[in-house]
Amino acid sequence: MSSTASPIPIAIVDKRRRSLLLVFLCTLVGAAAQMLIKEGATTVKQPGFLGAVIAMLTKPPLFAGYCLYGLNTILMVLALKDGELSLVYPVIALTYVWVELVSIFVFHEPMNVFKAIGITVIVAGVAVLGRSKSA
Repeated sequence: MSSTASPIPIAIVDKRRRSLLLVFLCTLVGAAAQMLIKEGATTVKQPGFLGAVIAMLTKPPLFAGYCLYGLNTILMVLALKDGELSLVYPVIALTYVWVELVSIFVFHEPMNVFKAIGITVIVAGVAVLGRSKSA
């Protein structure tokens, strides 16, 4: 008897999981985009808006970073299609965590206690929001 009622809830759970996986992928793609943009920005020689636009079109890391932002937008649309905005969107905050961690290793940026606390708060906040939706 329960097999006739279970496909609908399982389908809903699968869509929610898919949405969460997509938005998690968004965090990784968004972090990669930011890393490429940072890398490309270090090579920009012309100042101002026009210089930035020219660089975006002529510097491969900048161009790739903005293309990844476009992919990120598409993934976010797919994630929001079946996901709950109040659950899916806070996961985007994990992008800050990935950017911080990669920045330490790629750009040799320093880690300090305040950054560590910030990362902890972000991860805890996402976890709390995720748990509150499943309860």
